[in-house]
Amino acid sequence: MSDSYQRANRPAPPIAEVRPFTSNHHGINYEDPYHWLRADNWQEVMTNPATLNPDIHAYLAAENEYTEAALAPTKQLQETLFEELKGRIKQDDSTVPQPDGDWSYFVSFIENGEHPRYCRKYKNTDEEIVLLDGNALASGLAYFQFGGISHSPDHNYVAWTVDDKGSEYYTLYIRDIASGMDFETAIEKTTGNVCWGADSRTLYYVRRDDNHRPAFVYRHALGQSQNEGQEDELIYKEPDPGFFVNIGTTQSNKFVAINASGHETSEWHLIDANDPKGAPQLVAARQTGHEYDLEERNGELFILTNHDNAEDFKIVTTSLNAPASESAPEGGAEDLPDDGAEKGAENGPSSWKELIPHKPGCLILNIIVFEDYLVRLEREEGLPRIVIRHLESGEEHAIAFDEEAYSLGIDGGYEFRTDNIRFTYSSMTTPAEVFDYNMNTRERLLRKTQEIPSGHKRRDYVTRRVYADTEDGEQVPVTLLYHKRTRLDGTAPVLLYGYGSYGISMPAGFYANHLSLVNRGFIYAIAHIRGGKEKGYNWYKFGKMEHKTNSFSDFIAAANHLIETDVTSKGAIVGHGGSAGGMLMGAVANMAPDLFAGIVAEVPFVDVLNTMLDDTLPLTPPEWPEWGNPIESEEAYKRIASYSPYDNVKRQDYPSMLVMAGLTDPRVTYWEPAKWVARLRNKKTDKNPVYLKTNMEAGHGGASGRFDHLKEIALVQAFALKAAKLI
Repeated sequence: MSDSYQRANRPAPPIAEVRPFTSNHHGINYEDPYHWLRADNWQEVMTNPATLNPDIHAYLAAENEYTEAALAPTKQLQETLFEELKGRIKQDDSTVPQPDGDWSYFVSFIENGEHPRYCRKYKNTDEEIVLLDGNALASGLAYFQFGGISHSPDHNYVAWTVDDKGSEYYTLYIRDIASGMDFETAIEKTTGNVCWGADSRTLYYVRRDDNHRPAFVYRHALGQSQNEGQEDELIYKEPDPGFFVNIGTTQSNKFVAINASGHETSEWHLIDANDPKGAPQLVAARQTGHEYDLEERNGELFILTNHDNAEDFKIVTTSLNAPASESAPEGGAEDLPDDGAEKGAENGPSSWKELIPHKPGCLILNIIVFEDYLVRLEREEGLPRIVIRHLESGEEHAIAFDEEAYSLGIDGGYEFRTDNIRFTYSSMTTPAEVFDYNMNTRERLLRKTQEIPSGHKRRDYVTRRVYADTEDGEQVPVTLLYHKRTRLDGTAPVLLYGYGSYGISMPAGFYANHLSLVNRGFIYAIAHIRGGKEKGYNWYKFGKMEHKTNSFSDFIAAANHLIETDVTSKGAIVGHGGSAGGMLMGAVANMAPDLFAGIVAEVPFVDVLNTMLDDTLPLTPPEWPEWGNPIESEEAYKRIASYSPYDNVKRQDYPSMLVMAGLTDPRVTYWEPAKWVARLRNKKTDKNPVYLKTNMEAGHGGASGRFDHLKEIALVQAFALKAAKLI
């Protein structure tokens, strides 16, 4: 057993060894006594966890043993919760088939199956043809996760990717549907992103660089060997480590689209899907702060853009030949001139014609363009809506909904010449409903309602939206879900969830898993804090960079509002967040620990300063626009140091905590939560437990199987019930 930790009699927690480590930035000495928990060979560990340093492995294993032993009294409760959660899943479920010519494609699950099956049916038949069986493919593997799956336009082949470590390195396979056999070619270290050319013989995919960043777009000819001298053609390479690359096709299927984007800047290149040798064509050269997305229709581009201070976005049009349309220089963006503009470009945003003007506070989230219609999903005052525009007449209408808070999603499907669009609706009390909507007749057809086999009575639950005042005059939306028998007199505990980063909004949708807590007296609440885009782009802008601490103070304001309005009481709140939401948990635990009965932090981004100082990590350069670059800027260094949860742990009482990590997580590396827990144990002045559970066979998303994942949720809920003293 390693001497890197010490343990007393069980279930006493492990105590991580302190090993002095000093670095210097901007003349400031930085002490990090738990730096040793960062594996020098972390990239190798992603693909081969067995190579982890024995000292580190022993410490993580000891933490897992402690958590298992200390929470053993909740084992029966966890099993009960798991059965409840499992009972709300329709095990032999399937998605609504999505038409594509003579075929319809869908995903199905079988009784007791952990993984999805990708299937299709021929028109006007009910025979289910299984293309990929996740359960069979996952046999014998500790981790299995499908990535991208794309069938060829002629319906003869399917390209599919899989991650078997949780590291988000996907292997690409190509299957001949008629024989059910895969080609010998297996392409390693892809992103899972894959699409076909129109000839059904040409395939496009993205590979990662040595730092795990999506950087290279390749073209593969069906049957092409990967032997030396016969490698696939590299058609785009991204030299800027702050930009990630992905690919897709336009709704018209006329173009393969390459997107290179950072957190606040994007650039698109188009390849003629009918030209298997075609070069990428630049649409509009990147300009810092300019984000845009696009679709194509009959030689015209429809561009969703924030150009010219349209921070909540507008929609413009331009001829396909009007943008900077010469071939990108060989090698992609790295050979562009210093100003980022492509030589010979005739036009750019100056040629764009406004179609849908910018409306401050009304954020356009997404567009889909069909042969006759433009569909946009937008959000105003925290609520989404779908707006449909007939392109010839210019007539618009919105699809109406009645509830106070709800969630919407749209799916353009595979077809371009269609009058139908599919959307999904749910609320905190209403299970998901899938509709096909005829954009011409305005008729909606309910295709599926989410089934809850164990039963769900919508009228037994109440959902509300309240607003918490902040010290700087803003109002933070808070969505509540509770059982109708729960009294709002300050006696009920609250599970308060938050995220607040990257402009990601938390939808007020239906999550059956929440009901186990709500049925036991919890109020479930989502704080829609700054850093998301619930109230437009401005809501995001004032929750990032120099305004990042607004996210934390908003969450505390939401907690205080629930206390002051007798929804709950001080010390009866369990905070919950994951990834960047885990950073939120670490920050509020440092700032206002007495508000909380417990904290759940899943894969928490808590070692912010060290991570932003390490430019070899996958996400660091792309995320400097979100947090700041402490390597180049002393101001950014000091600002991040002022709130980074790991660096601000202090000698004070903390609530009980459950911290969860994944060994092969490339987004929030396992050592961030491990170091944080070690420092908490060293500094905290109370006797409240801190539990660290590291999944040694998974990454950022936790367990991959649908039932294995429920076991992790059951652990979280058992901890919340224990922290709130409901057990």
